[in-house]
Amino acid sequence: MEAKKNPQLEIGRNSSTYFAIGLNLMLFFSWQALEYRTYEKSETEIEVVQIEAEEEEDIPIIQMNTPPPPPPPPAVVQTNIEIVDDVEEIEETIIESTEISQEDAVVERNIVDVGDVHVEDYVEDVQVAFAVIEQVPVFPGCEGKSKAETKACFEKKIQEHVIKNFNYPQTALDMGIQGRVSVVFIIDNNGITTNVRSRGPDRILETEAERIIGSLPKMKPGMQRGRPVKVSYAVPIYFKLAGI
Repeated sequence: MEAKKNPQLEIGRNSSTYFAIGLNLMLFFSWQALEYRTYEKSETEIEVVQIEAEEEEDIPIIQMNTPPPPPPPPAVVQTNIEIVDDVEEIEETIIESTEISQEDAVVERNIVDVGDVHVEDYVEDVQVAFAVIEQVPVFPGCEGKSKAETKACFEKKIQEHVIKNFNYPQTALDMGIQGRVSVVFIIDNNGITTNVRSRGPDRILETEAERIIGSLPKMKPGMQRGRPVKVSYAVPIYFKLAGI
């Protein structure tokens, strides 16, 4: 059986055009659906407000008994004022100026001659170290020597004095205390040992070292520029236990 077709009627002739139109319509409707906005609607209750008129109370008027105003002050009686001349004379105090002007003459008084001025010699209290003193202190028994010999004799006499007067404290022996004590002292302008200071491992040893140096004999003071001055000197004293 043969199919009957009308050559003038072709179904798929405009199918692409119809598809494009339909696609555009669907896109338009989708865009409108996305752009559609909704708002929340709040329900508002509308009520009628009724205001009742309040009755005002009548405030009674109370009359108070106020005291009468005070009487006016009495009138001032005008009296006659008599002007009396002042018979007393007041002396004015004159304040003299203490400033000196150029017109005032300057009187020279008590002119002192240069020969009348007496200048006292000022002895400066100087302390010089033993190493730089011009003339070292002279220990008894070191007289009549040169500077180098006097210095060596002084150091030797100090060592001999320490050995001769050395006494190990019994308390330090019992406690086993030993060590080096550095003693610093000053031979003043009169050759007397003063200002003895020490530093060591224990106060017991320091006290003994200060006692030894404090018993030094009087010496001839050191000289600096022809004047006696204070001389500082330091000596170490060793306290050492036997067998340790």
